[in-house]
Amino acid sequence: MSVDSAPVRLGIVGLGFMGSTHATNAEEFGHDVVAGADVAQRPREDFAEAFGATTYEDPEAMYDGEDLDAVAVSTPNAFHEEAVVPALERDLNVLCEKPLADGLESAERIAAAARDSDGFCAVNFHNRISTGAEVFTGYREAGRFGEITHVQANYVRSRGIPGVGSWFTNEDLSGGGAVIDIGVHAIDLALYLMGFPRVEEVLAVTRDNFGTDPDYVDPEDWYDAMDEAVFDVEDSATALIKCAGDRTVSLEVSWAANQTETQEFVVRGTEGGARLDLGGEDLAMIDDGHEGVDHLVESEVTTGSLEHTGWEGSDKLFLDAVAEEDAPDLNTVEQGLTVQRVIDGIYRSAAEGTAVSVNDE
Repeated sequence: MSVDSAPVRLGIVGLGFMGSTHATNAEEFGHDVVAGADVAQRPREDFAEAFGATTYEDPEAMYDGEDLDAVAVSTPNAFHEEAVVPALERDLNVLCEKPLADGLESAERIAAAARDSDGFCAVNFHNRISTGAEVFTGYREAGRFGEITHVQANYVRSRGIPGVGSWFTNEDLSGGGAVIDIGVHAIDLALYLMGFPRVEEVLAVTRDNFGTDPDYVDPEDWYDAMDEAVFDVEDSATALIKCAGDRTVSLEVSWAANQTETQEFVVRGTEGGARLDLGGEDLAMIDDGHEGVDHLVESEVTTGSLEHTGWEGSDKLFLDAVAEEDAPDLNTVEQGLTVQRVIDGIYRSAAEGTAVSVNDE
């Protein structure tokens, strides 16, 4: 926020952990958390006490009852559209949690509303805002890697299924499992590292090997089995994403797997390559040369740190854009829609048992 900008008047929809995180970050950056909305009474009471904000049960009542500049939406996926679209129709700026929606048709309606609005919609892809990704994209723009041809994208938990009985494991509320929850981050970062090429085709397999296993082992107790709990989603997936120019992404994502945890991304280009972790600070460069004798080089890049990364960095990017009345080029709704099309393609391919086309237009 520049010294000449007035504080952003922010409303929050969905007052759980992420809603409170957005509110805390907004106050840290000097903005005003004016109001919050949630269907549940207890989160409303806690939010009002923590932030001194007026609370509402209905987000549209908040939009009409408060003088807001912007809204952060952090509800379960199935309720993104009903919170985001009315805000955009009132020309408010919106930060929507990832993914854009629980399904492609809903995401398309959000994107259409954003095109028709004087406000803008951004998606909270916070892993882009990391030191490793920042340095990588700088080198990519300078041509260091040549043409990016392939990205190996991994977001693998050995054990990390969210609490069974929560909305994360209920397809009606989430739209899917590991792919739409954490795989969305891997898909987005892979496409971002490649410069968001046009996606053409997806081949995928999804699995549900662990979520309904009565002997499931989880030493860290992420998993909290409940009587009659719903688990009707996948807990892992493997996918190949084909983009224009025969560029590809290989995706491995899991809530649970008998595998060492990894969030490693390996990038291959025609002139060089790189390795980095999702949301991490480190970057390794892979290169070759003829000096002396033909050789290969893998070097670790030592960098400074961005002042604000992750959720803080994403919130600051959004709030600065609102204050300056200039929509950001990063985390756009159209990029969120592309990611949603890939997720939809993964689920369609897994259901049909064959590769499927992705209409990325």
